Amino acid sequence: MRVLVTGGAGFIGANFVRQTLTERPDAQVTVLDKLTYAGSRQSLAGLDVELVEGDVADRDVVDPLVAQADVVVHFAAESHNDNSLNDPWPFVHTNVVGTFTVLEAVRRHGTRLHHISTDEVYGDLELDDPAKFTATTPYNPSSPYSSTKAGSDMLVRAWVRSFGVAATLSNCSNNYGPYQHIEKFIPRQITNVLDGRRPKLYGAGLNVRDWIHVADHNAAVWDIIDRGQVGRTYLIGADGEMSNKAVVELVLELLGKDPGDYDHVADRPGHDMRYAIDSGPLREELGWEPRFRDFRAGLTDTIAWYRDNEAWWRPQKDAVEAKYAATGQ
Repeated sequence: MRVLVTGGAGFIGANFVRQTLTERPDAQVTVLDKLTYAGSRQSLAGLDVELVEGDVADRDVVDPLVAQADVVVHFAAESHNDNSLNDPWPFVHTNVVGTFTVLEAVRRHGTRLHHISTDEVYGDLELDDPAKFTATTPYNPSSPYSSTKAGSDMLVRAWVRSFGVAATLSNCSNNYGPYQHIEKFIPRQITNVLDGRRPKLYGAGLNVRDWIHVADHNAAVWDIIDRGQVGRTYLIGADGEMSNKAVVELVLELLGKDPGDYDHVADRPGHDMRYAIDSGPLREELGWEPRFRDFRAGLTDTIAWYRDNEAWWRPQKDAVEAKYAATGQ
């Protein structure tokens, strides 16, 4: 099978490529990545893949790659909420125009597509609300990031209905694991402690995220590609709800520090309060189950990876923290 992975040098994409080559040795993988700050050749080091540096919104780059593929797995996206508040245009360009470009290419060539999205398209839930997001939850995005991802989802659904594109979609909860850029919440806290800095917590830290290990997310993606129904949206989550405050305190505990040794900083504007995924259909219909059911164990493994791979994250650390410091975060 010839697999084209857009955004395959980013966090989830690179883990998907690694997992695919390990579990599907017959797969021939091509990665298309613009190699912005969040994409890294090092994340694919030692792998037998073709890496094409290019823009997912560039038809002349995308079309010949799709023509050669049996399946396209579309991870490419700008994904950091803070960055979307500072400059929304790259999010419109990559998330909306890029998805349109991929859709037109798979339409021309009749190629199978799986589109990766986020639970943030649904907005947020109250802390005391027992509800969880489902595939029928109305969209209510609250940031330039989530709104552009919502737009990309709607494009995929329209191309399925209007043009018969063979696509499936997935909306996942917050991923964590190896190779995640250190601007993101969990790796930022881990590398702060490893670097002798105090972790930083937005606001009171009561915001709840539904965490899933990246390996579990990517296993679900393959289950959807293999057995999912074209046109369907599947939600991927591992019942990992935890407040940001509890996550920071657990990071400190696992690294042998005082769990209260962190700083509260300015909150993000429009910060969503709670995300929670109902992944029942994925489990019941496709038989998927998470392997990392214990968040503590998954976080322990993630901490070990960042401790053992300082050369991967160290060159970025000072610049990332300087950027946050400039905004009081």
